[in-house]
Amino acid sequence: MANLLSIGVSGLAASQAALNVTGNNITNANTAGYTRQATVQTAALSQKSGNAYFGSGTTLDDVRRIYSSYLGTQLRSTTALDSAAQSYHTQIKQLDSLLADSSTGISSVLQTFFSSMQTAAASPTDPASRQLLLTQANTLSDRFNSIYSQLADQNSYLNEQLTSMTGEVNKLASSVAQYNQQITQASASGASPNTLLDARDEAVRQLNEMIGVTAVDQGGSYSLYIGSGQPLVVGSNVSTLNATPSADDPARHAITLSQGNSTQDVTAAVSGGEIGGLLRYRSDVLDSTMNDLGRMALVVADTINSQLGQGLDLNGDFGAALFSDINTPALTGQRSVAQVGNVSTTTNFAVRIEDSSQLTTSDYEVTFADNTHYTVTRLSDGTVFPPSGSGTTAYATGDPAPQIDGFSLQLVSGSAVAGDKFTIMPTRYAANTIDISMTDADQLAFAAPLVATATTGNYGTGSITQPTLAFTADPSTSLQGGLPIKMVFAAASDGTQGYTLYDSTGTSIGNGSIVPGNSNTLTISVPATNLAFSFETTIGGSPGTGDSFTFAFNADGTADNRNAQSLLDLQSKKTIGMQAGGGMSFVTSYSSLIEQVGARASQAELDASATSAVLAQAQDSRDSYSGVNLDEEAANLIKFEQYYTAASQIIQVARSTFDTLINSF
Repeated sequence: MANLLSIGVSGLAASQAALNVTGNNITNANTAGYTRQATVQTAALSQKSGNAYFGSGTTLDDVRRIYSSYLGTQLRSTTALDSAAQSYHTQIKQLDSLLADSSTGISSVLQTFFSSMQTAAASPTDPASRQLLLTQANTLSDRFNSIYSQLADQNSYLNEQLTSMTGEVNKLASSVAQYNQQITQASASGASPNTLLDARDEAVRQLNEMIGVTAVDQGGSYSLYIGSGQPLVVGSNVSTLNATPSADDPARHAITLSQGNSTQDVTAAVSGGEIGGLLRYRSDVLDSTMNDLGRMALVVADTINSQLGQGLDLNGDFGAALFSDINTPALTGQRSVAQVGNVSTTTNFAVRIEDSSQLTTSDYEVTFADNTHYTVTRLSDGTVFPPSGSGTTAYATGDPAPQIDGFSLQLVSGSAVAGDKFTIMPTRYAANTIDISMTDADQLAFAAPLVATATTGNYGTGSITQPTLAFTADPSTSLQGGLPIKMVFAAASDGTQGYTLYDSTGTSIGNGSIVPGNSNTLTISVPATNLAFSFETTIGGSPGTGDSFTFAFNADGTADNRNAQSLLDLQSKKTIGMQAGGGMSFVTSYSSLIEQVGARASQAELDASATSAVLAQAQDSRDSYSGVNLDEEAANLIKFEQYYTAASQIIQVARSTFDTLINSF
């Protein structure tokens, strides 16, 4: 009966093991990454007795994990996808609220600024209205500064998060490498180190919360790759991930991967996880928003200053600038950044805004082919300047500054060598630098500088509109020297009527003709000692022979509000993005920015909800297969308890039978 005893003992050992595994499953039901385990039993070898084979009990073959590599891979990939979507959505939601809210955005203060402009235009000599306009201009510039500050803070937050997360990635990667080594050693005996395998899988899952990694099982050891195949972990070897100031823009952190003495920038390759979501938000939304807002600030300051420069203030002087100069030496130098790796650390470009209406929201990269020739690449679409067909393949540092998309480039310090690169950001910081330079509201130039009057005694039906000055330079030193101008009409002949222009000395300075009875828009050019200027006016009706009009300097036009009306027109005039063809007004440009960010925020919310659902489904699929079901384990506990009791009875029967046999002798 020794066979019966050994059979009972083997059953007792098997049931005891099953109870231990079941108990372990129950106690680890809430352990992150735990995989349900089960015992694997096989029948012991049968023993021949006579003409028959009799079983000899059971053998515990293994304690295995109920694990699916497919479900594990699916859970890891969906974790990376969801973490990226959630971090992207969190950031863009904040930006959307910032731009769209009336208490923090530009729309409301821009509307208030032009409302105060309208009030001041209705009463151009009212000191209170002028002061209110000055106050609202200051509020407008402060709002630009405030939004930029919050965007810059968000960029700093991203840098801090990237630094913190790369540190966590390195810790988890080191853990995976250590688990690889321990698992390899523990598996040498042929047994499966389930706890170590679970811990490694959980570490890889947590890694995917930070950054998307691909796990490749190579003989029981995991190799982890990021991006397009850059190795993070290979066996027990670990690469180091770091967040450091970018080579092309030190204000932003780049992700680098270090392997021994080799370091490469993998920012563009990283995807998935919180790091991937933050990088995508920065490149797709934050940078372009800062550029867009900066372009708007530049155009607002430039166009309003230019229009004020075409009018007269209460002192009879040409208008001073309301906003600060957009092309100070500090600002032109700030728009260019020498990239890390350049031979000279002092060489830089001056980036001057020449035509704000032609600015884009892109950044640019200058690349030197040799020490004097360079090309410029628009990074948003890869367009290279000089364009093909321009007759040249590169710009030269000694040539006049080239103009590209509304700005010019001039190397102002040091010298470059082949391979040197510069990042050009014409609009990135403009929202932070816009400021008010005017302190005296009397300097607001609401009056137009020219006035047209009909000579007393004109007998024809000719009429004239007030002239509009057209120039690009400061006319204050010479404009009055070319005035007044008298336009005298000759007799009509063959459907046309000629006229002659005379200066203040009675000298003829030009002539032309109109079509009587029609509306004739004329551009009149005036030679001056220091500066030639021109203006536009419209002649209507039919002037009589000898009738005349006089164009004079509007020295006493303090109640004139024509230039103030032109300033008001800027609210709806297309002045932004003219490089693209259509152009936008201030209001339309900002509305477009809100719309773009809002559309992306809405899509991000949908994506976050979708990835969350996909992750939940992947988690449920994994848990349904590998997770601990307490009801099932409770049933197993009862089953294996009964198994243990029955095996004990086998031993009891064997003992009783053996005792009876002994006693019979």
